[in-house]
This record gives sequence, C-alpha cells and structure tokens, in this order.
Amino acid sequence: MSDVSKAWNIDDLRRMASRNVPKHFVDYLQGGANSETTMQSNRSNFAWWNLKQKVLAGIEENATDLGTTYLGERHQLPVLLGPVGFAGMYHRNGEIAAGRAAEKAGIAQVLSTFSIASLEEVAQSHRGSLYFQLYVFRKRELTEHMLERCRKAKIHTIFLTVDTPFAPVRERDERNGFRARTTLSPGMLLSMLRHPLWCIGALANGMPSVGNCRPYPELGKSLMEQSVNLGRMIDPTLAWSDIRWLRDRWEGKIVIKGILDADDARRAIDEGADGIVISNHGGRQLDPAPSTISVLPEIARAVGGRTEILMDGGIRRGADVLKALALGATAVLIGRAYIYGLGAGGEKGVTRCLDLLREEMRPALNMMGFPTIDQLKLAGSDALRLRAPFASTSRLAENDATAGETQNAHVVAIRGSNVA
Repeated sequence: MSDVSKAWNIDDLRRMASRNVPKHFVDYLQGGANSETTMQSNRSNFAWWNLKQKVLAGIEENATDLGTTYLGERHQLPVLLGPVGFAGMYHRNGEIAAGRAAEKAGIAQVLSTFSIASLEEVAQSHRGSLYFQLYVFRKRELTEHMLERCRKAKIHTIFLTVDTPFAPVRERDERNGFRARTTLSPGMLLSMLRHPLWCIGALANGMPSVGNCRPYPELGKSLMEQSVNLGRMIDPTLAWSDIRWLRDRWEGKIVIKGILDADDARRAIDEGADGIVISNHGGRQLDPAPSTISVLPEIARAVGGRTEILMDGGIRRGADVLKALALGATAVLIGRAYIYGLGAGGEKGVTRCLDLLREEMRPALNMMGFPTIDQLKLAGSDALRLRAPFASTSRLAENDATAGETQNAHVVAIRGSNVA
C-alpha cells in the first residue's frame, strides 16, 4: 500500500494505484470506448466555466456547511460513490472498504452488480446509505431475484443502468483480453505475479468471483467466466415499457442512470423514475458522445424541479463538484476518482479521495460568497462565468466551423438553467 497522506490530488492517487494494481485492471478502469474522445471531454469540458469570486461576504468561521439532501436523505457532502465493476480487485474487500469510507464521510454508496463482494456482504459491513445498481437481464426472473435480495438487505433505492445494451470497442481491454476471455491469458498472469502484495490481498478470500453471481451457478464459478456470462445476460431490447415493468415490481426509489438527452429525461420522469443520472458511462459506451457537464444545463432546464438530477463523469476536483451543482445537479457521483484511492490505499485511500474533494470545496465555496451548498444551488448558474471564447477551451473544438453555433447553444442552455 502507498502512503496516501502524500497524495495532494486525485492524480497522485491514480499514480499510486497504477503502481499497486496489475495492468489489465488499471486499463479497465482508465480506458474508454473507441478513440476515448467522450472520456477526455468529460474532463476537459469542465474548463468551459469559471467560478465567480465574491469578496467581503462576511462568512463566519466554521459556518460552512457542505451538506445537502439527495434521494430523501441528508448527507454531509453532495457526492456519492458511484457503481464501479470489480472494485474488489483494486484492494482486498474493496467494496466493503469503500462503503466504510463512505459511511465515515456521511455519503451514500452505489454498489455495482459486477461487485466482488455481494450486496448482502456490503449491506452487513456498514450502516451508511447503500444503493444498488441494477441491470435488466434477458431472463427477467434474474432481475426479479436481485430485487428480492435488495429488499432482504434493506436496500430501498436502485440505480437502473440503461446505456449498456450494446458493447462498444474498448481498445485497452481488447489488447488485454479482459471482459472477453473466460480464462487468464499469460500476459494477465504475468502482470499479476509482478504485484505480489496485490496477489496476497486478491486471494485472501479464495479465488475471486463476482459476489452477486454466487447464487447463480449457471453463470460460472470464476471471476472472468461470470463477468462474460453476466454481461451477455444484459437485455439489448430494453425499452421504456420495461421501466413500467420494473416500477410494478419495485416499491422503492428508481433512479435511471445513463441519460444524455432532455427528451429522455422528461420521459424517464413520466415513466415513474424518482431521479436520473446524467451519465455517458464514463466515456465507456457511445463515442463520441456529449460530455455530461455540457448537457447538464439543458437537461436541468428541461425537467425543472420535477426530479432529482445526479451527474457523473470526469469529477476530479472540488471545483468540478461546485460547477455541476451550480448548473443544476442535486449531487454528483464519482467513480474512477475513489477507485484510484482504493487501489492506492484501501479504505484510507478512499477517505483521502473524499478529504481532497472536501478540502477543495470548502474554501472555494467561501470565496464564491456562499457559506452553504444549498445557497450555491439557489444561486445556480449566476455563481459561474462562461469562459470566452467558449470553443477555445476545448481541444476538440479547435478549427471547428460550427464552434460559434455550439457556443451560442450552450450560452442559451446555461442562462436558462438556474433552478432551485
């Protein structure tokens, strides 16, 4: 394990994790689809906005409150740990370690279907808010059984992922054979042997497997076999009618994850969703697709206060969180950022990741003239300045003849995005 106290930003945690974890897992985490344009835009497009500084605001010492309410619960930060598959392969008992860090930070954890620890194990490991990411499978009875398991584990909110009915080319995984092979390749085995401490942790509980697959022996026994088979079970014919099917079978909250279009956001609410996640799956699905921060203002304007709007994609700094909240997000999910912490130092690494975000948010919020996150949300986009020229902040927009049209469209969306 690395000394995570020496990490001064999320990128430091990324470098530490890259030294500790075998290459095929690092590539799985850091990679995107095709040319990885969407993944890169998720990060770079935050630069389109600056925080607006306000002085002489008279904010009292210790008056700052970074807490907010999402999904019916008050949390100490406007952040959730998003679902990341195979988190337990980045550190021993990774999902459990991450959940404990989330509980200490006063935020929620969203557990991946493709988790190494089962939902039951994670639910028993801490008392913090736990949500579950769900897929609709070809065999509906598998989905229904997972819902029943959530009920028994006292999980009341599910995040239905809707943007993965088709598998894109992820070149890093293709080169490694990860998620395509059912057995280890010689290259994977060699990479693992080069990390003896990681091997000890990975094998401490026996041969790794997808914990949520254990009740279903037909999906296989090994991690790689289960991963391939479970992935093939995701229903590519998923339609809006399936949302109604799910609503009839689930009495808790349903959050639809994978929205990038305002019309889809409206439809999700009409079909009974309690919230949406603006997400392009971390740039791992459609490529090129819009960055999440670029479509957030339009979607916030379209749905108003009708539902909770969560967002993920590219969050690495406290300022990124503040920008998303000012543009209409209720809260944000982080994925790669906390897994870097997990790979760097387990629970302590995840805690360090959250501390870094908190330590950046607090002074920035005060310098913007706000003592609380809730007041920032009320100010909305008035708390930000659009950088000019708009297109010059994106390498992808250079020499683009339509850059002016893009700028105008986003200016309109931003000015209309000030929602309570």
